[in-house]
Amino acid sequence: ILVLDGAMGTMVQSYNLEENDFRGEKFKNHFKDLKGNNDLLSITRPDIIKAIHKQYLDAGADIIETNTFSGTSIAQADYKLETEVYELNFQSAKIAKEVVTECSTSEKPRFVAGAIGPTNRTASISPDVENPAFRHITFDQLKDAYTEQINGLLDGGVDLLLVETVFDTLNCKAALVAIEDVFEVKGIRIPIMVSGTITDESGRTLSGQTAEAFLNSISHIPLLSVGFNCALGTKAMRPYIRELAKKAPFYVSAYPNAGLPNEMGEYDESPAAMGAQLEDFMESNLVNIVGGCCGTTPEHIKEFTRIANKYAPRKIPQLKKALRLSGLEAVTISPESNFANIGERTNVMGSIKFKRLIKEDNFEEALSVALSQVDGGAQAIDVNMDDGMLDGKESMVHFLNLIASDPDISRVPIMVDSSKWEIIEEGLKCVQGKGIVNSISLKEGEDVFINHAKIILRYGAAVVVMAFDEKGQAVDYK
Repeated sequence: ILVLDGAMGTMVQSYNLEENDFRGEKFKNHFKDLKGNNDLLSITRPDIIKAIHKQYLDAGADIIETNTFSGTSIAQADYKLETEVYELNFQSAKIAKEVVTECSTSEKPRFVAGAIGPTNRTASISPDVENPAFRHITFDQLKDAYTEQINGLLDGGVDLLLVETVFDTLNCKAALVAIEDVFEVKGIRIPIMVSGTITDESGRTLSGQTAEAFLNSISHIPLLSVGFNCALGTKAMRPYIRELAKKAPFYVSAYPNAGLPNEMGEYDESPAAMGAQLEDFMESNLVNIVGGCCGTTPEHIKEFTRIANKYAPRKIPQLKKALRLSGLEAVTISPESNFANIGERTNVMGSIKFKRLIKEDNFEEALSVALSQVDGGAQAIDVNMDDGMLDGKESMVHFLNLIASDPDISRVPIMVDSSKWEIIEEGLKCVQGKGIVNSISLKEGEDVFINHAKIILRYGAAVVVMAFDEKGQAVDYK
């Protein structure tokens, strides 16, 4: 069982830093207050960040995270420091790598995880209650921001990438697309860890997904590990870690907060108390990686390391092959399943009523068509906007964003249906779950087919393949 480090913010607070510490020489004339921008300390007070890393390594951590939780242009925009993002990530990775190199031995190698936080924007939820289709951020904006961060982390020498505290799986998918794109450009591949966060005891992420739905949404990537961190304390996290342990084809990580914050915003759970609860995870063979989030310190990590040395890591289960989809909830289709129903009434070519409503811009009533399909037992809904009188791309994005804001509809997977590739791709950028593309074929030749299949995989969707090639529809089978 590997041990991840503890909280960076908790440790930074113990230094009682002032505005000048965050400004340093480089930013002494910056026009906005910078106190609280902890990521910036990798540039202005690298000595402190290095000392914190060293304390966690001395406590026994196998993996330390870079000081880059808010290291995107989106998060740094609050301080008007978007131009410093690459340097911030590069220096953070470099500092962590230096300490790890000093502390590694052949018996106990240490590793640097490039920390990729969720940003302070969400791609699946509207910030405007009056306009549920509105988004503060687009998938492409997220992807571009993550790409810049990832380049800085990789150039600084990280050993693996950690997409963490995922509260919206669509944000996470944008990060994963960015990672895969950067890997392809650089001709490299390093391990990827993903850690979500369950925000309350209903057992769902902030954007509404269950643990299994979250797992299905990201399982298209060959991850090193999947897990949960932050939010709930250790005990409350257990059922969701147990579900991942049973169903994940990857290693499983858990790094909870030191309990829930008290009225002063501080975390009270002691190393011994937290360690006892994490020991239950280890003894029950639920985890491969443990660590701490908010409120944890080197003392916590020292206790976790002591306990982890007593137990064997969880073994990855042998899972039966099946089609594992998700909306807000998971849908598994296997040879043992009954017939799977797909609602076709949200297809302008399958419903005269739906087509009329979309043409009239009556999306609210069009949503009722989708809801009736789900209430009628559809296990997925097919959305198609292919009509000469419609802007198919705009209609697809608007309708899928509306669906995402309605939990009664978005609990089922989405089938993005179009004969136009650009509409399919825009649709996939709106779907946080694991949906289906309907469809691709060999009409345009093998090269186009393979390229489209790769892109669909990168977005994390299943695909229907039609038996067409350049000569037309297949008429026999050999």
